[in-house]
Amino acid sequence: MIELEVLPNVETAPVRWGKVINQETCIGCHACSVACKSEHLVPLAINRTYVKQVEVGVYPQVSRQFQITRCNQCDEAPCVPICPVTAMFKRPDGIVDFDRDVCIGCKACIAACPYDAIQISPDSHSAEKCNFCAHRIDQGLEPACVVVCPVEAIVVGNLNDTNSEVFQLISRKKADVRKPEKGTEPKVYYIGASDYTLNPAKATYQGQNMYSMQKEGYPVMAEKHEHKKHKVAEARLAYDVPHNSPWHWEVSLYTWTKSLSAGVFILFAILTFAGQTLSPLWNISSAVIGGVFLGITGILLIVDLEHPSRFIRIFTRPQWKSWLVRGSFIIAIYSLVLLAQFVLGIAGMSGGYTLAVLGLIFGGMTAMYTAFLFAQAKGRDLWQNPSLPLHLFSQATLAGAAVYSLLGLVLPLSPVAALIVHITLLVALAMHFILIISELVIPHPILGAKRAAHQMIYGRYRSYYWTGLIVGALIPLLIAIFSSAIAAAAVVSILALIGLLAYEHAFVQAGQSIPLS
Repeated sequence: MIELEVLPNVETAPVRWGKVINQETCIGCHACSVACKSEHLVPLAINRTYVKQVEVGVYPQVSRQFQITRCNQCDEAPCVPICPVTAMFKRPDGIVDFDRDVCIGCKACIAACPYDAIQISPDSHSAEKCNFCAHRIDQGLEPACVVVCPVEAIVVGNLNDTNSEVFQLISRKKADVRKPEKGTEPKVYYIGASDYTLNPAKATYQGQNMYSMQKEGYPVMAEKHEHKKHKVAEARLAYDVPHNSPWHWEVSLYTWTKSLSAGVFILFAILTFAGQTLSPLWNISSAVIGGVFLGITGILLIVDLEHPSRFIRIFTRPQWKSWLVRGSFIIAIYSLVLLAQFVLGIAGMSGGYTLAVLGLIFGGMTAMYTAFLFAQAKGRDLWQNPSLPLHLFSQATLAGAAVYSLLGLVLPLSPVAALIVHITLLVALAMHFILIISELVIPHPILGAKRAAHQMIYGRYRSYYWTGLIVGALIPLLIAIFSSAIAAAAVVSILALIGLLAYEHAFVQAGQSIPLS
C-alpha cells in the first residue's frame, strides 16, 4: 500500500507568514517606504524598507530596475542566535520581531544580517527593522506596505496554506530569494527580479548620481577591473540608502587588548609546563597586566554599546547561542583566574600546573571566542575563515611573548626562561606572518570575501594591513631570527605589538566594507 503525502494546509499546520514581491508589476513609486515610515514613525535617518534602483544597459538602450528591499524574515535568521539578550526573536508564526526596550545596542545583529536589513534607530538607540507589521497581523490586518501598494506588487500570506495567494504565486512562477547560499531560508520571495538588483556585486557604484551617494567608504567603489565585466549590459546603482558598518575602532582595539590580556597567561602556562617557576613578583606583574588589559577590554565593549547601562543584561538574561554571551562569561571566569594568580603571588606561591591549565584554557578561549562571534556574522564573508581561531590564538601568544620580553628588561628571568620566551616569540611571529600573508596569496573563492580582502590589502585599509605585515611581522621576524639580544627582543616586541594593532584594525574594518544590499 502506497501512502500519499498530505500537503500542509491552514487546518493541519501552524501559520507561517511569508511575503511575495512581484517586481514585474512594481513601478518604483516608494509608497511602501513612505507607508512603513508613517506606520512605525521611522526616523528620517534610517529605512526599514526602501526601493533600490539599478540602471541596466548602455545608452540609448537603458532600463531602470527596482527591488523592494527589507528584512527577509528568515527561517534561520542569523540575527536571532547572535543577539545576546533575545531582543531579536522569532515568533511561533515565523515573524522575526524585535524588542527595542530589551536591546542593549551591541550591533551584533547588524553584523550578522547578510541583507543589511537592520539599523540602529537614532531615536531609541536600539536595533530596528521591518517586523512584518506584526501588530497589524495580530489584529487581522495586512502590513502597511501591502495596503498602500497601488499595483498590488506585495502579497503576504500563510506559506503553509496551499490555498493562499503567496503559496500559489510561488508554485506557479519562478520565485527567487536573496543570497540563498547563506542558508538563512528567507521567506521574502521575488518574482521577476533582476540578478543585477538581487546581487549587490553585479551593480557598480560610481558616485555619479546624487541619489546613490553614500557616506564615505560605504559602500565601497567597485574595483576598476570589475567595470569591464558587463560590456553589453552594464549595471549602475542609481538609488540606495546609506548602510554604515556596525563595529568601529572600539572593536579593533578590543581584539588587541584582549590578546594582550590572554597572552600573558598563555606565556605563564608555557613556562610552567617547561618546568620554569617564576618568582612571586613575576606572578603579580603578569596578573596585573592581564587584569588591566582585560578591564580595558570590558570598558571598550561597554562603551561601544548604544545602551551601556543595559550591559548587565548579558548576565541576567543571557541568550546562550550568542558568542557575545559565551565570550562575556569566558572573560568573567578568566578574570577570576587572573585574580587567583595575583593572590597566590602576594602569598609567595605560584599556583603550579593546576592554575596553568585553568589559565591556558580560559586565556586561550578569551583570545579565540571572537572568531566564533565573527563566524556568526554571516553577512561578513571575510570573517568566515576556519583558520581564524588559530590566528587569534597565535596573536595572543605573540602579544604575551612581547609583554614578557619587555617585562624582562626590569624583572630578572633565568637564561632558560628567557630562551623559551624568545623561541615562543619567534614561533608566534612566524605563524602570525604566515596567516597574514595568506590573505594576500591564497585566492578567496567567495566574491564578498575577495572584495573585502581587496579593500584590506589594496584599498581603504591598505596602510594598516601593510603596516601589520611589514612593520609588525616581517621586520620583527627577521630581527628575532638573527638576534636574541635583550635590546633586539625589546625592538621586536614593540614593533610586533604596533603591527598587531594595525592588522586587527584592517581585518575588522575591511570585513564590514562591502555593501550587502
